[in-house]
Amino acid sequence: EPCVAALARVERTDFLSPVCIGEVANVSAEITYTSRHSVEVQVNVMSENILTGAKKVTNKATLWYVPLSLKNVNKVLEVPPIQYTRKEQEDEGRKRYEEQKLDRLETKQRNGDLIFPVINPEPHTVGYSQSSLIHLVGPSDCTLLGFVHGGVTMKLMDEVAGIVAARHCKTNIVTASVDAINFHEKIKKGSVITISGRMTFTSNKSMEIEVFVDADPFVDEPRERYRAVSAFFTYVSLSKEGKPLPVPQLLTETEDEKRRFEEGKGRYLQTKAKRQAQMQQA
Repeated sequence: EPCVAALARVERTDFLSPVCIGEVANVSAEITYTSRHSVEVQVNVMSENILTGAKKVTNKATLWYVPLSLKNVNKVLEVPPIQYTRKEQEDEGRKRYEEQKLDRLETKQRNGDLIFPVINPEPHTVGYSQSSLIHLVGPSDCTLLGFVHGGVTMKLMDEVAGIVAARHCKTNIVTASVDAINFHEKIKKGSVITISGRMTFTSNKSMEIEVFVDADPFVDEPRERYRAVSAFFTYVSLSKEGKPLPVPQLLTETEDEKRRFEEGKGRYLQTKAKRQAQMQQA
């Protein structure tokens, strides 16, 4: 049956190196696992300096897609299985599938939070840097079926996260990594989306920002506002010379802010431990 692939999730993505103006970006993608109703695609991005020929890996990402029927976009179709060269590849892929499925469920359960404006907030508090952006979904944002492209949503989320980071430290900032982005529900053309971001954790040199997207079906739709996408972005502060700068400590005021800070600290330490283990293996 004719179908379209809808982006359901983007696993943690680390921005290893910048792609500079004038360089050529080589993007390659490969299907690495299929479940009954989803496809795992691994993407590698490499930049090439066309003057010197030097190449470097700038980004690696894993994306999950689900096939939707062209006749009924609410119907998820079955995926033809791929042939694996080794049994271990299938076993490893199934493990990744189960892990992302569990994480999606856990993320959806904590999606009831809202961000409210704070009157006269103190510098370096959560309320001081939190930001929101409102966007009307138009035809240029959407697929042929009238639903928002995943890349459009991610770009808006990154913009809001960048505003939060810049407000907090008042310096140049860059995206260092993005934790798993979960696309919980589709967003239709004509919806009004609110992209909200708030600081959750700071280390000496990095900032974690929670970003979520709420959708209001604006045209001919009785449905109430719903949480469509959520993710955590990590930013670093840089000097004009591109060197890392210390990040001001986040001042937490409420019990919820303190809880989110400790949760962010746990994610930070876990990622740090994984990175150190990978460096030792290398």
